[in-house]
Amino acid sequence: MGQTIVEKILSHHAGKIVSAGEICLARVDFLMAQDGTAPLVIKAFEQLNGTKVFDPEKICFVFDHSAPSPNMGVSSLHKLMRDFIEKYGIKKMDIGEGVCHVLMPEKGFLRPGQLVLGADSHTPTYGALNLMSCGVGSTDLAIAMLTGKQWFRVPYSTKIIFSGKLKKGVYAKDMGLLMVKTLTASGAVYQSVEITGSAIKNLSMDGRFTIANLVTEIGGKNCIMEYDSETEKYLKQFAEINENIRAVSADKDAVYSNIVELDVNNLVPLVAKPHTVDNVSTVEETRGIKINQAFIGTCTNGRLDDLAVAAKILKGRKVHKDVRTIITPGSRKVYLEAMEKGYIKIFMESGCCVTNPGCGPCVGTHQGVPADGEVVISTANRNFKGRMGNPNAFIYLASPATVAASAIKGEISDPREFL
Repeated sequence: MGQTIVEKILSHHAGKIVSAGEICLARVDFLMAQDGTAPLVIKAFEQLNGTKVFDPEKICFVFDHSAPSPNMGVSSLHKLMRDFIEKYGIKKMDIGEGVCHVLMPEKGFLRPGQLVLGADSHTPTYGALNLMSCGVGSTDLAIAMLTGKQWFRVPYSTKIIFSGKLKKGVYAKDMGLLMVKTLTASGAVYQSVEITGSAIKNLSMDGRFTIANLVTEIGGKNCIMEYDSETEKYLKQFAEINENIRAVSADKDAVYSNIVELDVNNLVPLVAKPHTVDNVSTVEETRGIKINQAFIGTCTNGRLDDLAVAAKILKGRKVHKDVRTIITPGSRKVYLEAMEKGYIKIFMESGCCVTNPGCGPCVGTHQGVPADGEVVISTANRNFKGRMGNPNAFIYLASPATVAASAIKGEISDPREFL
């Protein structure tokens, strides 16, 4: 019987052939924690009486969820992280560098065939690079930091095949929301989600990261996409990686617990309504709902492609006088590239507020917490009560194009009328 991609990756890292459902001890390639979870990781590490990490070059702490620090409490936690980083010599991504899930691929830390753990639920994002990455608890990450290994139950696999060609005004975020709507929030619990198909092959890496990011919202343990020419082109910017490419593909007779086919030929812009990500409707069904705030950014849609389409719509136009529009580039690199291309100038001239790279507005720690009863349209991955810092607000999720169009009109709007 053939193996799925995740079975092959875990077999390689466990040093023996393993199959779905089995328990194995596997070595890890890279570990990440952010400032919302790293303090708990440090506490667990100390409770385990850790005196050194397994490999400082394979561990990174990121300051992104509350960065720069909005209060004294967070500042104390940041200091705890900085002291640990200095003591053990691990990698650091400081304030302003960007969002963890944008930075890990962007910095060249990742490569195909790896096993990567992150103390953050959207770690499956990296699977767009043909590797296994999954979110874990702080104690699990501390154990892996100490030993370089972790226990796994080998996931069963779900295959999602995206076929067809996107029409104008429809983007990777719409494909991701279609996936969440179809499978629902519990449709792939602890599954390794293999995503493939002609519609995926036609996407840039930015678009692929968007879809992989949303696998968390169907309950997936991890996401894995196939290695192809687009993956190769993305990785060519990191010379050291190209000597260590280990692309992994599923065997033709691999067994899947579920195979889902999604045709995007007639896909239209979609919107996830409060208060669950799988509460998805077409933009026509939500059109006209008044908004108070629009937000473009996050680990889902804060990359250059996302800012490019928003800039295309906002160029020469003004955002509605009653809508606070916040733009947050996913990383310093994205910010600089957006400046060079003139996107930041367009945003500022249209009346947007451009913030430093980070997670603040999305997670609700600072930089855009809505008031009671206010309505927000966001490019984020979650719209649960309290997600942006206020359980009494209402969050709608959509693509950067739909959010930009809505910011202009002051109500949820179809981006196709601006393109």
